[in-house]
Amino acid sequence: MTIDIHPHVISTDTGRYPNAPVGGHKSDWSRERPVSMEQMIAAMDQAGIAKSALVQASTCYGHDNSYIADAVAAHPNRFTGVFSVDVLAPDAPDKIRYWVGRNLTGMRLFTAGSTMPNQADWVDDPRSFPAWECASELGIPVCMQMTVKALPQLTHMLERFQNVRVILDHLAKPTLSDGPPYAGASDVFRLADYRNLYLKLTPRTVAEAQKGKATHATFFPFLVSKFGASRIAWGSNYPASEGTLPELLKVSQAALSVLSAEDRYWIFARTALTLYPVLAGK
Repeated sequence: MTIDIHPHVISTDTGRYPNAPVGGHKSDWSRERPVSMEQMIAAMDQAGIAKSALVQASTCYGHDNSYIADAVAAHPNRFTGVFSVDVLAPDAPDKIRYWVGRNLTGMRLFTAGSTMPNQADWVDDPRSFPAWECASELGIPVCMQMTVKALPQLTHMLERFQNVRVILDHLAKPTLSDGPPYAGASDVFRLADYRNLYLKLTPRTVAEAQKGKATHATFFPFLVSKFGASRIAWGSNYPASEGTLPELLKVSQAALSVLSAEDRYWIFARTALTLYPVLAGK
C-alpha cells in the first residue's frame, strides 16, 4: 500500500471556491495545471496510491480550506485533509476546531514558498502559541512549509510543544549538492534528537539528492541513519511538482530503492498512518 501525504487539489469552480492566495498572487502551478478532487482520485488509481492526506493549496486558497474539506466529505475512504489557518490571529484556536470538526486531521503553516519567497519571521511568535496549544490538545500534526533559515525558530517550538508532531515539508529545502557528509543539510540533521519531528520527503528532495556530489545511494541511507524511516514519509507534491502522479511515484520509488524493503514500507505508507491514523480505518 502507498499513501501520499502531500498532494494538492484545485477546483475549477472559482465562484464556490474563490482564490485568496497567501502572498497576494496565485501560484503558477495552480493556475497552469490544476487537479480537481475527481482528477486526483483518477490519478491515484492510475498510480496505485491507496489514500492521500490532501494539503491545503495556500498559494491558491489561503486559509479557506473549504475545497479540501468538501473533498474529504465526498471521498472519506480515500482522503483526509491538512488545513491552514492564520495562527497569529486571536481566533486561530476557534478556526482550528472548526476545520477539525469538518474532519480535517492536520494543520499546515505556510511561512515560505512560491508566492512568499522570503522566509517569514513569525515561526516562533508568541501570538501563535494558542494555536499550537490547540493542536497539542487535539492531537493533530503540524506541517511546516519553510526554509532552513527558520530552523532555529522551529527548534524553539519543538522544545516548547513537545507533544505536537511536526512535519518538515520538503526537509526545509536544504542544499545537498555538496555531497557527503551533507554539510548543507547539517541544520536539518541537528534536529534528529527531537523525537516529535518528522520529515516529508518529496520529488524536490529526490531531485536535490542527485545534484552535484549528491547521490541517492549516499543521501537516503544517511538520512535514514539520522532520523529512522519511521519518522520519514513520502509526499508527491502533485501537481505542484511537474509530471504525472504515476511518474512522480515511480521516480521516488527508484530513488529510494537503495533502502531496505522495511524502510521503504515505512516511508511510503506506515509513517503516514502514524501521522494520520484516520487513514488506517478508511
